[in-house]
Amino acid sequence: MRIVIDLNKCLGYAQCVPLAPEVLKLSGEEAVMYDPNPDDTQRLRVLRAVASCPVQAILLDYRDDPGKTTKP
Repeated sequence: MRIVIDLNKCLGYAQCVPLAPEVLKLSGEEAVMYDPNPDDTQRLRVLRAVASCPVQAILLDYRDDPGKTTKP
């Protein structure tokens, strides 16, 4: 899976960060830094983080199915 964060949509609420702390990090007060290709062991945490985004700024792209992109 690959993560893409639309930084134009992201408002820095950071609700996602504590749900996947090994993948998502807060830099400063509002900037989210992230690992775009997290390990599959982080899948459940990443899915929870994606679902927590109030502005749906986090997108998932599944590498095993290039035609499948999801929004929560």
